[in-house]
Amino acid sequence: MGLLDDKFKCSFCMQLPERPVTTPCGHNFCLKCFQKWIGQGKRTCAKCRASIPPKMASQPRINSALVVAIRMAKTPKRAAQCSSTPYHFIGNESRPETAFTTERAKRAGKSNACSGQIFVTIAPDHLGPILAEHDPKRKKGVLVGESWEDRMECRQWGAHFPHVAGIAGQSGYGAQSVALSGGYIDDEDHGEWFLYTGSGGRDLSGNKRTNKDQSFDQTFVKLNEALRISCKNGYPVRVVRSHKEKRSSYAPETGVRYDGIYRIEKCWRKVGIQGFKVCRYLFVRCDNEPAPWTSDEHGDRPRPLPAIEELKQAIDITVRKGKAAWDYEEGCGWKWTRPPPPSRKLLTSENNGERKRKARNAPSTIKEKLLKEFSCHICWKVMTLPLTTPCAHNFCKLCLLESYADQSFVRERTRGGRTLRAQKVVKKCPSCTNDISEFLQNPQVNREVMELIESLQKKIEEENIEGSIEEESEVMEKVGEGGDNEDDDDDEEETQSDAVEEESSEDKIDNQGNKLSEDGSDGDDTEKKKLESANGDSEVNAGNSSDGEDNCQSPAKKTNSKRKQTESTKRGGKKAKKSESVGGGVEDIVEDLKVEDVGGSSTPNDFSPKREGGKKKSQIQANGSGHLSPSSLNRRVTRQMKLQGLS
Repeated sequence: MGLLDDKFKCSFCMQLPERPVTTPCGHNFCLKCFQKWIGQGKRTCAKCRASIPPKMASQPRINSALVVAIRMAKTPKRAAQCSSTPYHFIGNESRPETAFTTERAKRAGKSNACSGQIFVTIAPDHLGPILAEHDPKRKKGVLVGESWEDRMECRQWGAHFPHVAGIAGQSGYGAQSVALSGGYIDDEDHGEWFLYTGSGGRDLSGNKRTNKDQSFDQTFVKLNEALRISCKNGYPVRVVRSHKEKRSSYAPETGVRYDGIYRIEKCWRKVGIQGFKVCRYLFVRCDNEPAPWTSDEHGDRPRPLPAIEELKQAIDITVRKGKAAWDYEEGCGWKWTRPPPPSRKLLTSENNGERKRKARNAPSTIKEKLLKEFSCHICWKVMTLPLTTPCAHNFCKLCLLESYADQSFVRERTRGGRTLRAQKVVKKCPSCTNDISEFLQNPQVNREVMELIESLQKKIEEENIEGSIEEESEVMEKVGEGGDNEDDDDDEEETQSDAVEEESSEDKIDNQGNKLSEDGSDGDDTEKKKLESANGDSEVNAGNSSDGEDNCQSPAKKTNSKRKQTESTKRGGKKAKKSESVGGGVEDIVEDLKVEDVGGSSTPNDFSPKREGGKKKSQIQANGSGHLSPSSLNRRVTRQMKLQGLS
């Protein structure tokens, strides 16, 4: 409600306008406040003292755009019914989808036009509202405030089935709906309640379809009796208002509009304006949806009955004694308190299946929906410099003035060479047939609506900017997270590459070992033969040679060499682990190195220090081999690992 509190206030009650009325000078008032002001004999605006047209003073029109805007700003929470009752289906797939009138039917005295297909799946004697379960075409039912072009189209949606008659019902069952179309001058419309006149009392003999003159008294028979049965049982009655009701401020400007559920509280007979007795009914609104002319966010609640002066001279008064079948329950709203009467109509066919309808893109926020309601009826865009005509229609100033740019306000007339009095040019409203020529002479912009539209547009832009900034920040956060993930991925890739290198190195070593075994097979066989020959000559020499290798170093040197090897292994870290993981590891490489160093001698006798003596030492030094020190052994091992790709 913060959107409208500062923009719209009635100058009389200082509250949001209830059933707002907009004057030609662009100011908004409550309907009751405006009527009270006019009732005091005032014919000027309460804010700017601009003159009010006599037609608007006598018949003010409610600004429907402001009604919808105020209602939407209140964020209505619809009152839902606690339970729903299944109803009958009717099938009419053979009928056309659109009602039409043939050339023959347009001629005077012919029958009614052809009605189109009935889109709702209800029986003709269905009582109560038309819910979403009865609407396979749109899946939303008949909503309060829904309008149609004429009674033919209204019939297609089941709000009121008869083409001409104002009452739909059966004398032994009840009434389903009534239409307010100005057929009887005794009718009184007050919005939430109205006094309705029954049917009959007119001479329709011959080929007469209607007659406004009453010629005899009405009685509670046929359709009038159907209304009285609904009064006794408290059945819900659907009400539609037609644009033909010119005396009511609640009637639509064009077409037919569904205004919700009413209940008949009393009925009686009295002498009407034309001197004949008429049947009278007091209708009171009892719907869970707010009325089209009010900005209330909730539907109706039980209200006290109005005081009716004509009841003092009424006869045949009927008042409901028991509990109504359609009543209000706290927390559930208006609903059936007992099952509705079963339908008397035969079930022709079942539901023919659900039809899907493409949903249009609708505004997402309340502000966007409000802006959509302030659309020009000519360009169908958000109004710029909005104008509100005396007939309560809103247009852009440029659009409205351009529509009459080629027309002057008066027309000069001449006859026989002499000038006649100028004639006024009638300029009809683009949305109705009212003359707005006087309004167009000095149109005043509706400042309150313009300020509201500007504030809404500004807030929507700010929200869009904030939303874009948030999206950019989210994108940046995602990019940052993606960068961290990329770093992690890089680390993982490096780890995987190391593992691949290890695997490849293992493969290389294996392949190399295989190649070495293949290439060095002759050498191995030669050494095997040498060893076999040595073993054949003397097993003691081989044992002595091995003992000689172990005994070449002192125990202290052996301990130091072991400690240095341990330290070098620790310093090697990962390389040592890699070398251990490769077939044989460092120990195998060391053994290979020892074998290679030992293999430098020509005969097995070189291994025996007893037989060679000092000659053995000189020969080993000359060949550059022999027993290595721990440091030189480590260097040789590291060099060999590098050659094999393990470093």
